[in-house]
Amino acid sequence: MSQKRRSRPATRTATEPDHARRRWPGWVAIVAPLAILVALATANALSGGPNTELVGTVPDFALTTSSGETLDRTVALAEGETLFYFSMGVGCDGCFAQIPEIAAGLEERGIRLVPVMVDPPWLVASEAIRWGIDMPIVIDEHLELSRAMGMLGVYGHTNRPSHSFALADGDGTVRWVRHYAEMFVPAEMFFAELDAA
Repeated sequence: MSQKRRSRPATRTATEPDHARRRWPGWVAIVAPLAILVALATANALSGGPNTELVGTVPDFALTTSSGETLDRTVALAEGETLFYFSMGVGCDGCFAQIPEIAAGLEERGIRLVPVMVDPPWLVASEAIRWGIDMPIVIDEHLELSRAMGMLGVYGHTNRPSHSFALADGDGTVRWVRHYAEMFVPAEMFFAELDAA
């Protein structure tokens, strides 16, 4: 009776299976860009975020507010220094919480606060009531003011501002611009930076 020779399994010379060697370039193509984006976002957050070049001056504008009035450039700057606060708006609780967080400190410093959001007036008004905010919020639905003051395209938001501030003198000269990666900045941290400007 003849014995059948048993075939031996092929010896692998590589340390990983063939299918794994074929897939790793695909994973690198996905993971590498994500790692770069995370690194850039982290660097921006640690360095205080991207600061755009100063706008120069506040452009002419006349926009409706959440309370139904119209606010224009002349009225916004009439009291001297004005801090324009551009935020993501509705859907961002920290954006609304930011207003009362810094309002009193700005008033003590003689700085007028002008919050700007891009959502429809009735939505902004509804959220303002929920947060107990009675100051008018400028509605920039068509993004004219946000675009003119360089508040779009920050931290990936192309269709609305992120969490940004622009301080203007009474003549409209913008002398400080600050973008935050966080959607809420504690008053102590915020005023430390503003006062140093």
